[in-house]
Amino acid sequence: MSLKEDPTFNIYSERSSFKWIVLAISVVISASSIVYTSQLVQKIRARESKQIALYAKTLEYLSHEEELPNAVFILEEIVDANNTIPVIVANEYGEPDFYKNIPKADGISDPAKRKEFLLNEIQEMRDQHEPILVTLADQGQILGYLTIYYKNSQLLAQLKYYPYIQLSVIAIFGLIVFAVFNYSRTAEQNRVWVGMAKETAHQLGTPLSSLLAWTEYFKEQFPDHRDVFLELEKDVDRLEMITERFSNIGSVPQLREENVPDVVTEVVKYLQKRISRKVSIEIETFPSDDILGALNRSLFAWVIENIIKNAVDAMGGVGSIHVKIMKVSEGMVSIDISDTGKGIAKNRIKQVFEPGFTTKKRGWGLGLTLTKRIVENYHGGKIFVKSSEVDKGTTFRILLKT
Repeated sequence: MSLKEDPTFNIYSERSSFKWIVLAISVVISASSIVYTSQLVQKIRARESKQIALYAKTLEYLSHEEELPNAVFILEEIVDANNTIPVIVANEYGEPDFYKNIPKADGISDPAKRKEFLLNEIQEMRDQHEPILVTLADQGQILGYLTIYYKNSQLLAQLKYYPYIQLSVIAIFGLIVFAVFNYSRTAEQNRVWVGMAKETAHQLGTPLSSLLAWTEYFKEQFPDHRDVFLELEKDVDRLEMITERFSNIGSVPQLREENVPDVVTEVVKYLQKRISRKVSIEIETFPSDDILGALNRSLFAWVIENIIKNAVDAMGGVGSIHVKIMKVSEGMVSIDISDTGKGIAKNRIKQVFEPGFTTKKRGWGLGLTLTKRIVENYHGGKIFVKSSEVDKGTTFRILLKT
């Protein structure tokens, strides 16, 4: 099949563009958030590094300080002011002498276990930041060394994960918005479909009644042309069936166990006299015995009719159509309808069932859309393009529950 987009339904292509615009805006917001948070993390990290460097200089200064009041003041104002950054001060042998802002260590009562825990913390801190060496001296004489280890504060650690949390919130919000948008759009489409179908059935009612009356009149006036009136009655019956089909749109159809090959054969026999004689239609069933499926006979016949008519149009009235009906599994029936038409380009296959795409020069492109709704919404089945090659043909597959 070849597809032509009807400008009447540009809204569906615009819907895709709208989604890309929303996605682009979301990406820009997310990227900006990540960049801003990354810069904020770097600033806080640098500030904490400066604070620890000041901490080290303070300890080094205190080792030289002879006046106790100054030492106490500095200790309280600078060293003890650190309430966020985890710090461990180790002696020259690498053993922890002092630690701060490590709550887990406070909860360990056993000194040996606490020391082991702090040594593990030192290793983790060394991986995060370069330790600071403090020289202890008195009047120019070196008394020893201290090493200060530290790691990022809890606030800094939380900020690292903040962009991901924010992205998750944006993603969830976006999914909710799209779900609501799709639901409202689907509900609106349903109302349009139902209204259009009901109005069509209503409009067909008056001329159909007139045709019935004229048929009976001509049968009485021209009894010798019974064969002609028999075909005319078939078409009138067909119009009645079409009216019934449109009336059923929007209502919950009654599904019954039907012989699927019989329904398909009935449609093919009707169409065979009304399509090009240069189109051959072959029906194959496997296994050959009855294949039952839960369906509404009138609506499902419409599905087969739409697909076959589209196939005839795609072949230009010349070619062959092969219908294969199989019981693919317990509780599932498959109907494959293959043609030798123009085929569908791979990048257009997903658009086949959207309104506005048609193989005809004059057409609304609603046939396959309606077909999909009947199969999936009313029969609980699936319909999709099984395979297609340009200039070689297309195969549609319908899956129905038994």
